[in-house]
Amino acid sequence: MSLVTLVLGNLWVKKSRSIGIALAIGIAVMTVVTLTVVSSGLESSAAEVLAVGKSDFTVAQNGVSDILFSSLDNGQLQEVKSTRGVSSAVGVLLETQRINAANPLFIEIGIAPGDLRPFGVTVVAGRSYGATASHEVMLGWRAAQNLGLHVGDRFEGNGTWNTVVGIYSTGISYGDLGAMFPLPALQAYNRVPGSVTLVFVKVVPGFSIPRVEQAMTSAHPELTTIRTATQFGRADRNLVFLKAAATGSTVLAILIGAVIVGNTMLLSLFERTREFGLLRAIGWARTRVVFLVVGEGIVLAVAGSAMGVGLSFAATAVLEHLPQLAGVLHANYTPGAFWRGLFTGLGMAVLGALYPALRAANLTPLKALSHE
Repeated sequence: MSLVTLVLGNLWVKKSRSIGIALAIGIAVMTVVTLTVVSSGLESSAAEVLAVGKSDFTVAQNGVSDILFSSLDNGQLQEVKSTRGVSSAVGVLLETQRINAANPLFIEIGIAPGDLRPFGVTVVAGRSYGATASHEVMLGWRAAQNLGLHVGDRFEGNGTWNTVVGIYSTGISYGDLGAMFPLPALQAYNRVPGSVTLVFVKVVPGFSIPRVEQAMTSAHPELTTIRTATQFGRADRNLVFLKAAATGSTVLAILIGAVIVGNTMLLSLFERTREFGLLRAIGWARTRVVFLVVGEGIVLAVAGSAMGVGLSFAATAVLEHLPQLAGVLHANYTPGAFWRGLFTGLGMAVLGALYPALRAANLTPLKALSHE
């Protein structure tokens, strides 16, 4: 009988115990994969926000808990514009509001009409709003389709009505799913006069982008710069905490899971003492006994990991439909999430099985065979 056949046969004989261990591994893997997918999805959403402005980098308030809480005044905006090497700096106010059940976090962008072209906005129907207009709005073409609105229709938002004067395109789905308002109007609606959320910066060709960033943050430590989604945590601590939670859950899952698996397999060791003694008596080497026990753990890890990934799909689907996350969380199943889940399952099983395997390998055949 081959080692693989013996491993599978042993697991089949103790079906209830095997299913219990695999389920424990699956729940741990589900937690790890779900947290990884959620953090990756939110990071992707963050990358789409940064991509809207088509800039070299973005400036935000340093250390805020949420990027939407970033607040820069007009003086800071002018200091960014005056930094050596800056070609253009567009100040943008970002706000969200609930339009309906399908759009619980509809994004609203406040931007001066003169900054639309540098921001990468193309008006595809109608016209741009006036610089100081109080009841004019442009809708992204995707938002206009979703809401069934056209040029000339009324858009209800911010507790008031606004006439749709144009339809725009940014080439970025996140931006095309929102609405754009005159900057003073959106500031007035949200009672934040003179404030912007982000500044989208383009650098003069030939200048070093990292050096311009460094010069800006050195002169203004209250500001931070973002070029990639991985740097988003500089201005959004929630994303940093979520990624840390995913890492921490992986470590805890491996440690706690290893203890659970180890305890369960130790009980199995006591029940199978005579079996291991017989195997040693017929000439099995200690290493082969170790491979037998660890092999059982690996099979359970693979089965549990597969179960955990399936559960993570269900958990993520539920999270995507929560009112607090609808429209913001888009599951991003990266290869890294699946590898992390598999490594978690294997880590739990191998570490948990190692001590029982060594105990089994070091049993004295005569003593083990006389065990009752």
